[in-house]
Amino acid sequence: MSQSHTNPGENSQDELERLLIQGIETSPVGAQSVVDDRDGRAAGLHYDRNTIIPPDSEDEEEHTEVPTSGDIQGALGLFAEATQDMATAGVELSLGRHFACVDFCNQAVEKAAQAVSLLHSGRRSMYDHDLRALGVLVGAPQEIQDEMALLTPFHPEAFYAGTPPEEADEVIPAEQASVYVQHARHVLKWARNIILLT
Repeated sequence: MSQSHTNPGENSQDELERLLIQGIETSPVGAQSVVDDRDGRAAGLHYDRNTIIPPDSEDEEEHTEVPTSGDIQGALGLFAEATQDMATAGVELSLGRHFACVDFCNQAVEKAAQAVSLLHSGRRSMYDHDLRALGVLVGAPQEIQDEMALLTPFHPEAFYAGTPPEEADEVIPAEQASVYVQHARHVLKWARNIILLT
């Protein structure tokens, strides 16, 4: 893999884009190595075939070992889709399409949780559109599970069972849709801290 050389002060968005495009390389199974950053200096991430261990920091309790049996590239890609869905939710809200807004929030939360599942186990978790159950499966804290549960009713299959499509936007007021956007953003922030900061 060719390494691009950039200024050390560039933001993490560039790094995420580079990882999504180029992926990451690891050494052969059983080897232990130090991962180099874009400038060729030791980044301090040590790994072996079972774990990635972040560099020492002032707050070591913040870091946990992440199994490398997971799918980091899949997790990053799916999390990127979740963030795109959140952007679309904002557009839908501004256009007055409130059901479409909360439907995209529902999808964003599902994709963010499934990205955590990919990171930890290398596969998506099986569930039946109950976002709280998905939160339990991926080890989300209770507060995050509660926020995920608020968005479960907005899966189209469930929502349209009791609401005609032509009335969907009128059933959800703009203020309530905005609250759902905030809940979804909080769930994505939780997932981001696991996926991008570990």
